[in-house]
Amino acid sequence: MTTDTFRRGPLTVLLTGVFLIVLDFFVVNVALPSVQRDLHADDTALEWLVAGYGLTYGGLLLVASRTADLWGRRRMFVLGTALFVLSSAACGFAPSIETLLLARLVQGAAAALIGPTVLSLIGDVYQGPHRVRALGAYATAMGLAAATGQLIGGLLIHLDLAGSGWRAIFLINVPIGLAALVAAPRVLPETRLAGVSRPDGAEAVLVVGALTALVLPLVEGQRQSWPLWTWLCLAGSVLVAGAAALRGRALRRGGRRPLVDLEPLRARAVAAGLLGQTLLFTGMAAYFLVFGLYLQNGRGLGPLASGVVFTVTASAYMIGTRQAAGLLGRYGARTVITAAALLFAAGHVVELVAVEEVGVGGSVLWLVPGLAVSGFGMGVTLSGLVGVVMGSVAPQHAGAVSGTSSTLQQIGNAVGVALVGIIFFGRLDDGMVDAFEASLVYLVATTVAVALAAAFLPGRPRAEVDPGQSVALATSSSAAA
Repeated sequence: MTTDTFRRGPLTVLLTGVFLIVLDFFVVNVALPSVQRDLHADDTALEWLVAGYGLTYGGLLLVASRTADLWGRRRMFVLGTALFVLSSAACGFAPSIETLLLARLVQGAAAALIGPTVLSLIGDVYQGPHRVRALGAYATAMGLAAATGQLIGGLLIHLDLAGSGWRAIFLINVPIGLAALVAAPRVLPETRLAGVSRPDGAEAVLVVGALTALVLPLVEGQRQSWPLWTWLCLAGSVLVAGAAALRGRALRRGGRRPLVDLEPLRARAVAAGLLGQTLLFTGMAAYFLVFGLYLQNGRGLGPLASGVVFTVTASAYMIGTRQAAGLLGRYGARTVITAAALLFAAGHVVELVAVEEVGVGGSVLWLVPGLAVSGFGMGVTLSGLVGVVMGSVAPQHAGAVSGTSSTLQQIGNAVGVALVGIIFFGRLDDGMVDAFEASLVYLVATTVAVALAAAFLPGRPRAEVDPGQSVALATSSSAAA
């Protein structure tokens, strides 16, 4: 086997894995109306279809990463891919909404097994300039999956392959995943880290329990008219999160590494950057959810047409991510990220004005300026926040902070979907336009909150890095973390 083949083979398998798990978060948005009609699902089920994936993904990611270091990274990647294939098939053949939701939760858990091992294995296989190229390809694959998810979903539903309809967005994972599953043992090395402490069971239970206690009442509360248990759960989530923090502190005093390490948060840039990321993601997934429902249930567009509209935001987002590093280097983190977040908010305001003008009628072109501005602001903000956090963290903490960042992003997705669901579905009786406009007001608030968090960032990051280099820091420091 030639050196070039060796380099391409592992990367192809690894990028297939990361592309699928990112794609499956976004692809479902254009399928929600079809799923609701076909399986007679209520509004809460639609929220769980999006939020459930992010909840199990984010909740298990840190545990999966640590376990992979102990058990074997290739073995964890193979296990995760196999579970992802099986759960995707279960989603595709689900006879009821309950079966679909359960399979979707398992799919998120499988994604948690795949995600961290991809970066670790890239660090194991590639060195020097080859690693830089591999990380660039990794970032591109993630961006393409996020940017094209809605379009791919719309196209698959429109083609209605063998009468599969919306089920094709899940079934397409099966042959692709099986190909990666067959190739992985042939091209990926098996690696473990010596001296890594086992995940603490008590801390893991507390972390997952806190997340569940937070998201569960937010999603279910409105449907059940906010009974006492929902408020008790919300209060309990704070207490359990505090217990998790205390357990982590005790582990560190005992010489063990906790899953959630609070030590790096003493750096202002890291704390403010992670807060900004969390707030940003409470708006991103929520936005795709309600915008997809507005386009299809409100304006009557089909899945393919909706996917095409989404590409306006996706294209602008990709441009923003490409420009972020240069802007950070020239103007500094605080200025760029604050301005980009406010630009993101301004895009939502422009959309709000357009929707007020045309409602669910008129040309969809009215929406394009707001979509483009939002997408560009989103891309610069996210890339900037990742760059400044990873550029400010001490090398020995880079891996831990990277894992915490990914976890907070998925938690933000789940919580954001739950919160916007309360607003959107709570106003739906007043009409689609009122519901979507109220959701846009919420989204403006989340992005303004990101700008406020960015005000606490330093003027310039300690080390100017682009997103690809940020990933490299996290990967190369995984052993120390």
